[in-house]
Formats: sequence, C-alpha cells, structure tokens
Amino acid sequence: MVKSMTGFGRSEYSDGKRNITVEIRSVNHRYSDVSVKMPRRYSFAEDRIRKIVRSSVLRGKAEVFISVENTGEEDVSIILNTALAQQYLHSLRELQEISGAQGNISPEYLASLPDVMKSVPDTGKEDEITQALAEAAETAVLRHTQMRAAEGEKLAEDILKRASLIDELVNRVEERSPDVVREYAEKLRVRIAELTDGVLEGAEEKILLEAALFADKINVTEEVVRLRSHTGQLRKIIADSSQPQGKKLDFLVQEMNREANTIGSKANDLEITSCVLEIKSEIEKIREQVQNIE
Repeated sequence: MVKSMTGFGRSEYSDGKRNITVEIRSVNHRYSDVSVKMPRRYSFAEDRIRKIVRSSVLRGKAEVFISVENTGEEDVSIILNTALAQQYLHSLRELQEISGAQGNISPEYLASLPDVMKSVPDTGKEDEITQALAEAAETAVLRHTQMRAAEGEKLAEDILKRASLIDELVNRVEERSPDVVREYAEKLRVRIAELTDGVLEGAEEKILLEAALFADKINVTEEVVRLRSHTGQLRKIIADSSQPQGKKLDFLVQEMNREANTIGSKANDLEITSCVLEIKSEIEKIREQVQNIE
C-alpha cells in the first residue's frame, strides 16, 4: 500500500494519574527525521517514543508533540538542599549585622532562593510513566498511519490514471510514425517532380533509399518499448506494499522523462511532437505526486 509522507495523528490517553495528549505531524523529507517535543521532566522516555514513531515513519519529517496533565500525585519529587539553605541563612544574617537591617528571614524567602528547593523526576515511576506515554504514542502513530494510507491511496489512483494516459499517447506515437515516413517519401516525389518537370524515371530507387535513411533517423521503437516498460514497472511498484516505494518511483519517473525527451528530439512531425508534450506533462504531474510518497 502506498503511503503519503504527509499526515496527522492525535491521541488522548489517561491512566487515572495523568492525562496524556500526543500529536504527530509529518511532511515530505528525503530521509526519516523524527523530532520529539515533550515536558523536560519526562525526557527519559524520549528514545522510546522516537523508536515507536520511526517504526512507522520510514521516510519523511515527523514532529511529535506530547503534553501531560497530572490528575493525581506529581511525577516528581521535591529535593530540599538544607546545606545550601544554611549557607544562605548564615550569609543573610551576616549581611544584617553589617547593614544594621532588622527583620526575620522567613522560610518562604529561603525556599525562593536558587537551588534551595527543586523538583526532580521521580525515578521510581519511570517505567510506569514511559509505558503510559508509549501507549498514547502508539495510538497516535496508528491514526497517523491510517491518514497517510488514505492519502496514499488517492495519490496511487492519480498516478495510475496518468500512466494509462501516457500509454495511450505512446500508442498514438507508434501508430503515427509509419505515416511520417510515407509522407516524407511522398514529399520527396513531389519535390523531384517539380525539379524534373514530372520525370521520375530512375529517381524512385533514390527516393526509397532516402526514405529508409529518414525512417532510421526518426525511429523511436526502442524508446516506445522502454516507456511502456516503465509504465508497467510503475504499476508493479505501486502494487508492492512490502516496503516504501517513493525513491524507486522517483528514479523511474526520471527514466520515463529521459525516454520522452529522446522521442521528442527524434520527432519530425507536429502530431508526434504534440503527443510528446502531453506525455511530458503527465510525467511531470506524476513526479509531483511521487514527491509525496513514502
């Protein structure tokens, strides 16, 4: 199944102690690039979350946003640095003596001083918290994947439709090519007749030789066969759900464009040139769609 690199997934999860919201947004990118933005106190779970997302996002730039609201006890412990508090208290009393200032030094004031009290993650709950975050992330990834698959299905339908249009145009080029040679030979006869007052005796062999050389020069059989082969490969790659197909499709589109350019350079006919321009237009539209495929 073809998947788009662009998608969105959101999940809300609660384990009774905390409400967790996970959002995943992804856009086109040449490689896999996953970034996680979450509260710093839960950074110990970041690698687990990144692995979960990378298992699904094999190509593309994905941003993961996680918010946590605690409904019960906090997932942190409060650490009191008593030694530092005593140093602050001693220094403040010395300052009072020097300045002659009066007043009590309150516990609240001491607690507000840098590093006297600080919160640290409760390491005893890391496994529990990581599991809760992982479950929320897995649900968000599932919804993100579903959206990318739905978008990918639309991209595949459009690409296959355009591949069929290219096949029809290639058929027109192939059907038109013999007529171009015949018309060239006829033009030669008319031109020679004009120059010789209608006498073509002995010129027919030269006309046929010149027409043969012209036919060889504008022959596009190889290019037509390869272009048909490429559209066939396009269909097979899209049908293959075993791995990401974006890079393969991107390379194949380049080859299709190469063959179309060669046909165009050999064309010596307005109708064939018109077909080539339409083929190139459809290839470009396919290329634009392929840029969105994982």
